[in-house]
Amino acid sequence: MNFKHISFMAMTLLTIGTLFLAGCNTMEGVGKDIEAGGESIQDAAD
Repeated sequence: MNFKHISFMAMTLLTIGTLFLAGCNTMEGVGKDIEAGGESIQDAAD
């Protein structure tokens, strides 16, 4: 394996890792928004 191949693999893994972490944060935010919306509807129903 030469340096170019190792560099490409490292950059690919870093990119995938970054996208995975960003996706987790996004899904957590969406979950919180949906929960807040549900609580608002429940409060209005009461």
